Amino acid sequence: MSALERAASAAEQGEPDRPIQLTSADELRALGIEELRKSLDRVMVAPHPDEGLDALLTGGVLEALFPEVSAMVGFGDGEWRHKDVWKHTKQVVLQADARLEVRWAALYHDVGKVKTRSFGPNGEVHFFGHAEVGARMFDRADRRENLFSQDPALKSSVRFLVLHHLRASQYDGSWTDSAVRRFARDMGDGLDDLMCLSRADITTKRPEKKRRGVALIDELGGRIAELAKLDAVRPPLPKGVGTLMMTHFGMAPSRRIGEIKRALEVAVETGELPAYEESEFYVDFLENNRARFGL
Repeated sequence: MSALERAASAAEQGEPDRPIQLTSADELRALGIEELRKSLDRVMVAPHPDEGLDALLTGGVLEALFPEVSAMVGFGDGEWRHKDVWKHTKQVVLQADARLEVRWAALYHDVGKVKTRSFGPNGEVHFFGHAEVGARMFDRADRRENLFSQDPALKSSVRFLVLHHLRASQYDGSWTDSAVRRFARDMGDGLDDLMCLSRADITTKRPEKKRRGVALIDELGGRIAELAKLDAVRPPLPKGVGTLMMTHFGMAPSRRIGEIKRALEVAVETGELPAYEESEFYVDFLENNRARFGL
């Protein structure tokens, strides 16, 4: 049984890993990208992907195709005061929904930690910028192996999730509605996958800490849904903004007022301005951009 077949079997059936013959990079690449991806995808979406990943490790597949991933093995233990990144990664993959976008992103989400580990004055461990570094490492890995060359949409989704995987976990309940809307707008079509990855990324063994982390992610998701419902029936600009514009700029009621209001709405739709602020906020924006709006 080849290393890839053994890994797929372990992932699908939950079998403990067994010693298998090491596979070289040349042997793997000789299979072709389509066959490689088919076998690897079987591992990634199976019920026991952690078992499959361990089989890929012992079979030499990780070292041959994903040295950035294999570098996480054994990285982090009690000596360095942070959890083993490989064990954490396997658990995140296992906890994530069995969708290719989320599980491939889970595999890569912390690869940047190996290159960004630093220590504070009191011995605390930091991984500043590891999400950005990880996204660049994913880019380099893909250029080297071309595993996602035939699936650019999946490649884009995985990179996006690696780059932004910390965003939802930064939510602490204090975000304003504008901040929640901005987050949802920034995440766009990747929002659901990102929220799934964020939940899966909570691997603490302390039940209360895990419960609190998941509850915050769920709270953020709930606020996004409620605001979306509200925004569907509520205009983005306050009712009195036109009247205040006429008073402030000495303008008479005219079609021009409507044109300026539409320009403000476009600025809101594109994310340049937040929605649902007080009228004074938008008039101040116009004041500071008179030339742009012909005022």
